[in-house]
Amino acid sequence: MLKELIDKFYLDREKAKEREQTRFYITDAGRCSRAIFFKFKKAPREEIEARVLRMFDHGDYIHRLILNTLFSLGLVRSSEINIPPQQVISGRADAILTWENELYVLDIKSMNSFLFKNLLQPKEENLDQLQLYLHFFNIQKGILLYVNKDTQELKEFIVIYDRARSEKLLKGLQELRGKIDNNTIPARLLDFPSNKECQFCQFREICGQALAGEMSWSEFKKKLSSQKPLL
Repeated sequence: MLKELIDKFYLDREKAKEREQTRFYITDAGRCSRAIFFKFKKAPREEIEARVLRMFDHGDYIHRLILNTLFSLGLVRSSEINIPPQQVISGRADAILTWENELYVLDIKSMNSFLFKNLLQPKEENLDQLQLYLHFFNIQKGILLYVNKDTQELKEFIVIYDRARSEKLLKGLQELRGKIDNNTIPARLLDFPSNKECQFCQFREICGQALAGEMSWSEFKKKLSSQKPLL
């Protein structure tokens, strides 16, 4: 009884949050271009499980606990701060900290014990996101703080702003914007479906039905419509 009610609450809330995407999110940086394209086009996708949505809530709760501690230490200059308005991308950093008269952008990530134990350096997608925060806030240093959800252990990595990397990421998003506007599906990842992004992607099924290289979204929709209705 309760399980069904709780699951329905999470699934209904997720559906209510769905809206047309017009700009990239910083969390899109460095991710699979095809998955982002499908998300913009509201392509058919696997429904996300209520269990996973509860895990996201748990991660948000851990973030708040960390920020509460940092506020108590007097390190937080601002929290949950949006990047300056941009035409192509939007994003919100966890916090900007002041430590020994220097500014840092803080990005908090939570993960399970297995991933935490094997984390010897920052994940590339996390570095990409933090680099864009540093770029837009014009801050030279950032901190990636990883939290073990199971044990509450912490690992931190200091990140220095890399202009070349940031500009490369932004160029890639601009190019993807052009594909979205021109209805050109980007090529799939070379190591599909073994890539870790593919394993958890809601668009994995339809990605496998498309050509490996670029193709027309209009033509692909015709193929999909002959199999099942589009969203």
